[in-house]
Amino acid sequence: MEQRESKPMSASKTVKDRQVYPQDTNHHHTMFGGLLMANIDEIAAICAMKHSSTPVVTASTDSVDFLLPIRNGDIISYEAMVSYAGSSSMEVCVQIILQDIINDKKHMAALSFLTFVALDENGKPTEVPDVYPEGEIQEWFHSTAPARVKRRKERRQESKDTLEFLTRRRHIE
Repeated sequence: MEQRESKPMSASKTVKDRQVYPQDTNHHHTMFGGLLMANIDEIAAICAMKHSSTPVVTASTDSVDFLLPIRNGDIISYEAMVSYAGSSSMEVCVQIILQDIINDKKHMAALSFLTFVALDENGKPTEVPDVYPEGEIQEWFHSTAPARVKRRKERRQESKDTLEFLTRRRHIE
């Protein structure tokens, strides 16, 4: 059996910095969660495309945990990496880091995991390279991925069961 290609996690690392402006905030003067989520999806997709060298589609947003408020004027950095690769899917971890430029400190403001599927020229799932960690932090994300994959599969089955139930009840088609 032929062994599939493998790439280091650092090969697909993608970083995007931006400052938060008044139009990015809500009535609490914190960043709109939906805007943050859109930026997460964009950088995660770029990261997944870099890893797979193919177009990708978002299969799921597995989690977005808001840990600190992000306020007007803050500078945030979106740091994405492929933390796990299945046969055609990739788990992408996005760390949203609040940068305190004045005091030279960084704080984790949010953390997100998404799943992407690589597509071939016909829009069908296609094989992706495996991924391997380099260093302690990457090793932690990589070694904890199988538990997240298991929970993701269970949650997906629950969604399918719900759809089947609603379809049988003719609530949706």
